[in-house]
Amino acid sequence: MSSFNHFSDSDNFQRQSDEFVTWLSSRPGVTVNSKLRIADFRAIAAGRGVVAQADIVEGEDLFSIPRDLILSTHNSKLGDLLSQDLEELGPWLSLMLVMIYEYLEGDRSPWAPYFKVLPQNFDTLMFWSAEELQELQGSAVVDKIGKEEAEELILESIAPIVRSNPSLFPPIDGLASYDGDAGTRVILKLAHTMGSLIMAYAFDVEKPENEVDRDGEDGYVTDEEEEHSSKGMVPLADMLNADAHRNNARLFQEEESLIMKAIKPIKAGEEIFNDYGELPRADLLRRYGYVTDNYAPYDVVELSLDSLCTSAGLADSNAENNPRLQFLESLELLDDGYAIPRPSQDDSLADILPEELVLLLKTLTLTPEQFAERQEKQKPPKPSLDAAETKILLNAIQLSQDRYGTSLAQDQSFLAEFDKSETGGALWGHLRRRKMAIQVRLGEKEILEDLVSRITAYLANVDSSRSTKRTANGSADDARRAKAQRT
Repeated sequence: MSSFNHFSDSDNFQRQSDEFVTWLSSRPGVTVNSKLRIADFRAIAAGRGVVAQADIVEGEDLFSIPRDLILSTHNSKLGDLLSQDLEELGPWLSLMLVMIYEYLEGDRSPWAPYFKVLPQNFDTLMFWSAEELQELQGSAVVDKIGKEEAEELILESIAPIVRSNPSLFPPIDGLASYDGDAGTRVILKLAHTMGSLIMAYAFDVEKPENEVDRDGEDGYVTDEEEEHSSKGMVPLADMLNADAHRNNARLFQEEESLIMKAIKPIKAGEEIFNDYGELPRADLLRRYGYVTDNYAPYDVVELSLDSLCTSAGLADSNAENNPRLQFLESLELLDDGYAIPRPSQDDSLADILPEELVLLLKTLTLTPEQFAERQEKQKPPKPSLDAAETKILLNAIQLSQDRYGTSLAQDQSFLAEFDKSETGGALWGHLRRRKMAIQVRLGEKEILEDLVSRITAYLANVDSSRSTKRTANGSADDARRAKAQRT
């Protein structure tokens, strides 16, 4: 599902959709299956989507978009008009700048009809107010938004180019130029809009032999591996919503075109869904601005290194101040946080916990002699859980639970009230954002509650085993003493 907010009236919405279809169909090399239609899903807060008008068989082509129609740095003329090398900005910032340029071109842009069907309002976390973000208190996702870092990059890399090329980037909103505070605000607004579109909809189009990647890291910057890839906006492909296991289509890259194919039979009237992967709802909200319960099985909760170190009695989590953390860091086994997935009923505690987390716990509980041996060999300990490691983990989980502003039972009650009020139609604005925040934090609390239950049971079994062992040892001692007295 896409991150559309309210659009204008239905006639205008449909007109823009029709104009987009006309524009797309007129472009050389484009093929669109006649069984498809663009549908209006605003009533369920999902914007535009694509629906099958007739049965579609598995493997059938849905549409084909030639590479020269992709909105990218390679296809825009901006690169030829600037003295700066766009490639130096990296894939995200260069596409952001190109999209600002094409947007400001208005009807002169080859992609003008495409821009008119792209959203301009978003429910992604980048656009939430401080008050709205408070609803996510306790969730690690708040630290992943990266708004300040993104704005630093925009003002450092994008703003100077926009300001020094007024003929290419004409001022809008009544501005004489983009200088000053007012100009800065407009640049940031434009950049955030384009950055959010890229985060939600852009594809990696440089490597046709690889699967399409739609992942993004904090703010609008990808990880080091993706810094060498090229991003592009693929018309029509980005209109497909996504809803976990309902995925029935996939984009394939070929030499000249990108082709969307059905990967399952699709019945007439069914919506066509692309695949975002197994994303937790926190990341779904951060990147795409929506939440559905179908992604609940992929929820995770993240335990911070700080909380784990506090639970182990360490003064801080700075590796420079602690030899054991420094040791793990030297082996590239230390993280700032550890994601624990939602357990299934058959999972054991060892199955649930990431190995790096167990290694951290084990390293923190080694005796000085054992740690010295590990240091000498430059090898981590074997990842195993005993009572000492599990108690640290339990304390860290309880610390994480305390960071939320509400209890699990309260959130369940809040969500039930929202579900009642939603019977008359989809929620919008602040109410919708509050409900999505409750869904995210409730999922995380459910995982924490499950972990507490499992760890408590584990520790009870350990204590019971020790008690049984002590009783058995005592009985054996009594028998030995009795025998000695008889002899």
